[in-house]
Amino acid sequence: MTFLPMTLAPADLNPGLAELLALRFDPLVWLPVLAVTALYFWHYARARRTPEGRANWPVWKTVLFGLGVVLLILSTQSAATNLTVNSMALYMARLMVLAEVVPPLLVLGLPRGIQIDPRRPFGRLLGVLLDPWVALAVWSAVIIFWNVPAGFNASVVTNTAAALLPALYLLSSLMVWSVVLRPLPTVQPAHIGSRGWFGLLAALPMMAVASVWLYSRQVLYTPYVGALCLWDLSPLQNQQISGWIMMVAGLPAMALALVQLMMWLIKLADGEQGGTPPAVGD
Repeated sequence: MTFLPMTLAPADLNPGLAELLALRFDPLVWLPVLAVTALYFWHYARARRTPEGRANWPVWKTVLFGLGVVLLILSTQSAATNLTVNSMALYMARLMVLAEVVPPLLVLGLPRGIQIDPRRPFGRLLGVLLDPWVALAVWSAVIIFWNVPAGFNASVVTNTAAALLPALYLLSSLMVWSVVLRPLPTVQPAHIGSRGWFGLLAALPMMAVASVWLYSRQVLYTPYVGALCLWDLSPLQNQQISGWIMMVAGLPAMALALVQLMMWLIKLADGEQGGTPPAVGD
């Protein structure tokens, strides 16, 4: 296990956007991403040969998927990843792109009408992974564990944890956004009301962490206590800005959950659905 450098030369503390987005090459990231992207566009090209395929897989879906892939690469393979210990705010911005921007773009990029038999092993596995309670438990565990001082400190100072945390944010958020957007209805029976309640519950852990960062009067994480921070910010300012970044990043998902709940209430008022809202996993 190797350790990240704890300080940078003063000349490196005011990088521009071009410097932050300069790409690096890690084959363990690039090769899987390129393989999945190539598979996606191969299926897209095949689907476009028929009118039904073109209807289920419009061009705008591929644009969203491609944008998600580009943001995934920029968040994990840019020079900004080398400046983690010098800017908690920059670190958190990268994680929030992975958690709140990339996953919905990738999920929305999936074609309509995907048919998966829920009785087959793959369908049963997806049914478990995309169960709202399972997704909520995984997401909450990632958010809470990796933002207590011990977990967050490890993610900053060691290369292994620093690579693991973005992956966990991405994968757990993919589970959450898949529940919210429901791209696989054959293995996701939950209706719009359940998804709305789920979205509100899923937003709570992140909002709680963001509130702690915003209102804490001291730096909570050891690596940042005496760190030289980018752009002449103090460690406490970095922590507070990180709280704002996390809170603002979570607002679109919370707004979508409220919209889903309103749509469910409208249907309820119109008599399309009676009774109390079912459990989140229904």
